[in-house]
Parts: sequence; structure tokens; C-alpha cells
Amino acid sequence: MSSGGDGNSAYGHRPFERSRSHFTDRVTADGRDGWPVTAGRYRLVVSRACPWASRAVISRRLLGLEDALSMAIADPVQDDRSWRFTLDPDGRDPVLGIRYLAQAYERRERDHPGGVSVPAVVDVPSGALVTNDYGQLTLDLATEWTALHRPGAPDLYPDRLREEIDAVMADVYEDVNNGVYRAGFASEQGAYEKAFEGVFRRLELLSSRLAGQRYLVGDTITEADIRLFTTLVRFDAVYHGHFKCNRRKLTEDRVLWAYARDLFQTPGFGDTVDFDHIKRHYYQVHTGINPTGIVPLGPDLSGWRTPHHREELGGRPFGTGTPPGAVRAGEEVPARGRP
Repeated sequence: MSSGGDGNSAYGHRPFERSRSHFTDRVTADGRDGWPVTAGRYRLVVSRACPWASRAVISRRLLGLEDALSMAIADPVQDDRSWRFTLDPDGRDPVLGIRYLAQAYERRERDHPGGVSVPAVVDVPSGALVTNDYGQLTLDLATEWTALHRPGAPDLYPDRLREEIDAVMADVYEDVNNGVYRAGFASEQGAYEKAFEGVFRRLELLSSRLAGQRYLVGDTITEADIRLFTTLVRFDAVYHGHFKCNRRKLTEDRVLWAYARDLFQTPGFGDTVDFDHIKRHYYQVHTGINPTGIVPLGPDLSGWRTPHHREELGGRPFGTGTPPGAVRAGEEVPARGRP
């Protein structure tokens, strides 16, 4: 998710197009891009508000990479210099020593295109950005960082299912992950309606798919589930009202609501979600479509902890592995951000 003062005020006033990641280096086991997987070398910078960054937060926790890959959490409300570290003492990230994520981008390339986005991986020794390629980052955490995975870590991108996972993720990205943004930031009625119809057409297909199976692909959690979850968990809180995706709420689709609750109650998912950050970011930052900056008090979040009964469909969340342990100290979601 990119940031910048001018861009935020322009949302809803010009056609929306998601920028491609400009920095596409990869951190790999063999270090072929010059960035070998090394415990403690890199820092993952995220916002709990951002669905693209939340993918990385969930993957890191499920895989048990907390000790190998440290994490910085940006303030959900940016100023005109980008994501900032005002949640930390003295407004500086304690590891990188910077006030703004933009400083890591500038150390890599001055006057770079595409804005400043999260998730971002920063090289701690140099303080320079390594990658902001949100599409590849989590796949690499699952497949390139295996030597540093915790014992019992799930296989989030199993080789035998990758073709199907990729196909599902492509549809989910086009119509749901990015579709809600194309609807919310549309600058003319026709573009909004096209995106809106795409969102709900795809949600109906996903609901049908999930009516008879617990997870999107296979009988365990995969990268496809993570990518759908990060949109679903924000749907009623921000996309239904703020982005005008209001044909129905998530809670009004029996299958998708149960599926989302199942994942939310699975260790590694709901314990990373901060609804306070989510709501304040969307409603206070997107001044082009919410100029008052008023953050709604709803919706009621208590339903996220109610029984879902999805276990009746079978499936094993972590396959032959185990759930992640307790949330690492300092990474807990504050009480006001939890249901």
C-alpha cells in the first residue's frame, strides 16, 4: 500500500491504477540477487492497516520467522512524507534509526518512482530498501526461507498445488483484493459499477467453492487463503461503506463469514489483526473520498469469536505441522484493536 499526501487527497478524483512494485529484488536461499537469506540481517516494515502488508505479517508468524526477520510497525496514519515510525519511542524505528520508511527508499534510490509502500524489506546493515514486491515477498518467505522456519511450520505454497493456487490467487487479486480499491477509488460511475460487479461476482463464486471445502486449495491453509482473508477481514469495517462495496456485508454471506471466522480464530491470523489501525488508516488518510476524516464507531466486532463449525468439513489447518506459539512480546495487538 503506497502513501503520500497528494495521492491520498486525489483518491476518487482520478482513475485508479495500482502501481507495480519498483524494487523487485528477492531475498533467496542462494542469494542470486545479492540478498541471501540470513537470520537477523533484514527488517520487515509493515502497517497493520494494509492488506498487502498483513499478508507478510501472517506468513511470518505462521512460519515462525520472528527471530530471523524482525518487524517494524508503522503508524496507520501517515503524513506527507509517508509511513512513519511514530509508534516507537522518539518517533524512530529502534533498529533502523529512521523516522520515515521513505528514508530507506532514498538510501536505495533517490527520486524513485511509485511512492513509498509497505510491505518493505530493509537491509539492516546499510539501511537501504531491498524489496517492496508484495506479490513475491510472501512466496519467498514460504519457499526460500525454509532453513529458518520453525519446527512444524506449515507448507503455505506446496509444490504439487502451485498451479491451482496461482490460478485462484490471480482471480482473487483481480476481482477482490484489487477490485475493492478500483470500486472505492473510482472517479466515474461506470468504472465504479464495473469494479463493484466484479467484486460480488467473484465473492459469489468463492462462496460456492468454499461451501463444500474448508480451504481454497487442498485441505490445509495455503497462501491463497492468506490473500483472501486480508480482504475479507476488512470488508465490513471499511470496504462495505468507505469503498461503497455495499451489495451485502460479509456477515450476510453464510459461507464466507464462517470461512473468515475460521481463519480469524486460527493462530497466526486474528492475533495479527488490528481493527483500530485499519479503520483509522482508511477513514483518516483517504481524504479524497472521506474529507471529514470521521472514523465510524461500527461495526460490531464481537461476532469474530463466535463458533463457525467449519471443522465439520474436515481439513487440517497446518497439515502435518503445528500451530505457531504465543505472539512475540511487543507485537501484540492493543486491546482497542481486538474484537
